[in-house]
Amino acid sequence: MTNPVVSDLIARSNRLGSDPKNTNYAGGNTSAKGSETDPVTGELTELVWVKGSGGDLGTLKEAGLAALRLDRMRALVDVYPGVEREDEMVAAFDFCLHGKGGAAPSIDTAMHGLVDAAHVDHLHPDAGIAIATAADGEELTKAIFGDAVVWVPWRRPGFQLGLDIAEIKEANPQAIGCILGGHGITAWGDTSEECEARSLQIIDTAAAYIAEHGKADPFGAELAGYGALDADARRAKAAALAPTIRGLASTDKPMVGHFTDADVVLDFLASAEHPRLAALGTSCPDHFLRTKVKPLVLDLPADAPVEDAKARLKELHEAYRADYQAYYDAHATEDSPAIRGADPLIVLVPGVGMFSFGANKQTARVASEFYINAINVMRGAEALSTYTPISDHEKFRIEYWALEEAKLQRMPKPKSHATRVAFVTGAASGIGKAIATRLAAEGACVVIADLDLEKAVAAAAELGSTDVAVGVQIDVSSANAVAAALNEAVLAFGGVDLIVNNAGLSLSKPLLETTEKDWDLQHDVMAKGSFLVSQGAARAMIDQEMGGDILYIASKNSVFAGPNNIAYSATKADQAHQVRLLAVELGEHGIKVNGINPDGVVRGSGIFAGGWGANRAKTYGIAEDDLGKFYAQRTILKREVLPEHVANAAAVLTGPDMTHTTGLHVPVDAGVAAAFLR
Repeated sequence: MTNPVVSDLIARSNRLGSDPKNTNYAGGNTSAKGSETDPVTGELTELVWVKGSGGDLGTLKEAGLAALRLDRMRALVDVYPGVEREDEMVAAFDFCLHGKGGAAPSIDTAMHGLVDAAHVDHLHPDAGIAIATAADGEELTKAIFGDAVVWVPWRRPGFQLGLDIAEIKEANPQAIGCILGGHGITAWGDTSEECEARSLQIIDTAAAYIAEHGKADPFGAELAGYGALDADARRAKAAALAPTIRGLASTDKPMVGHFTDADVVLDFLASAEHPRLAALGTSCPDHFLRTKVKPLVLDLPADAPVEDAKARLKELHEAYRADYQAYYDAHATEDSPAIRGADPLIVLVPGVGMFSFGANKQTARVASEFYINAINVMRGAEALSTYTPISDHEKFRIEYWALEEAKLQRMPKPKSHATRVAFVTGAASGIGKAIATRLAAEGACVVIADLDLEKAVAAAAELGSTDVAVGVQIDVSSANAVAAALNEAVLAFGGVDLIVNNAGLSLSKPLLETTEKDWDLQHDVMAKGSFLVSQGAARAMIDQEMGGDILYIASKNSVFAGPNNIAYSATKADQAHQVRLLAVELGEHGIKVNGINPDGVVRGSGIFAGGWGANRAKTYGIAEDDLGKFYAQRTILKREVLPEHVANAAAVLTGPDMTHTTGLHVPVDAGVAAAFLR
């Protein structure tokens, strides 16, 4: 049975964390002190439960808490070696844990255990950080809160900060909390309800003061030519720029992207002060750990031609990398971790919006949310004072903290297709759906592209959230529809790395019964459709300069002459030769082009369910239900081919073990000698 103190803590945490005005995603921590029976002694033992490292308050569950014995936690004060060695205390927290399981204690555990209050909240609200990053934050704290909230000068999170806040609370019995310079807020209370109320009081009071006393235009006058383009124009420009920007952001290592054209971003970029403020960088540790210390900002007006913007972005990227290397060199010591890459994680384009990047879509999206937090902080600080973030030296001490490095090293090894963006046509069912499912399982972000939008969205939802997969509508026979679908893909994930030309249909008819309409339909969907998708994707891949894969789901019939399928087999032969032609043409860009020749994939197949199966069964003189078994018996291996078997081949051909293979067709047909390629 869950301890009622824990139940109240989780409920409070979820309420606070679910409102973005209170704290950012995975930011801040909460705690509660109470008693549980020690299973060894049978006596009541005082514990402190605190949100563990890396957890999110809005979704916190009991497993996300670290439980520590309060007597042992507070006894650490007696062995504390001083601020120069305070990092050693994090390992000591493990010797204070109570019971098995639970989360790893975070760096802020000392704050919660050492402060003499039953309940403690540490949060990162935009309004609170605005005061914390104002040049005269200490004076503002007194003006806004009197002696109810105490100013704490910037100190890196750790054991010493916990000691400092404990001392401040003891010396200021009237105080309900404090503003942590450059960082956030901390509040405390005798009950969970009182603690939560005090946290909200600090946040709401700060926000109200900014609203009442702040300047109307904290970001300055509107900058001529930098206002937002209309919605269609900015999304079109974003899609045109996205692959280039993603490629730049992936110079050191591949990244997944996210795009937003939120009003808060567009308004910031339309202001005269945005270049100065962006150059100052973010302040709260949670912010710049996910956004880097500052963004790359395009210094061209909103209506600058796309090609001019691309050229300027490349120039600015070189300067950004040099500046970041200089930042690293200026502050690194012999003990510092190696530089983790000099590419930006946030790229701002006036009139268009913000591109953010991370090792996966969620990380990229959260980076975007954090930079919006940073914009809000800058607005509040500039409204009352001057935005003054912590120094680059202190930022470096956080960014390249040994404890942060250890956290990164503990992360699981990336899956085979991590950071890759896959665009699969005809993916709402059959082979396409199986391939999309397999690629997502291997870590790829997947775009389910299908003629039926409702089915595409449903298939994407089966794979997970929109951080994993999205569904888009596509008519592969229409150049405009293909372009629109690919634009949706690059706006969803930053670009595209892996194309699967799978969309298809078939009409089983002999030559004399095949109409011109039949012929055109099959060639429009499969031959022309594959050409259009490959062409559009190749443009994006070339702009990215990250290589890529184009995969054609052809057929045994591309090389095998069977009866009553002249249109289908001819168009499959067209697809098969596209593989060879594009492999030769695109190789200089690092783009591999390969094909798969399946056969007899009956179960789960949209083509077979659409009438092809009945016609083929009639051709062979068997019942349609027996078609899969029939195909299996005519193979060398006597095995039925399923969509998952084709997906296996797709994963291997596009995975890390086949980096030097292009122009290949892989049969997935259980062995049909007449279709051997040699």
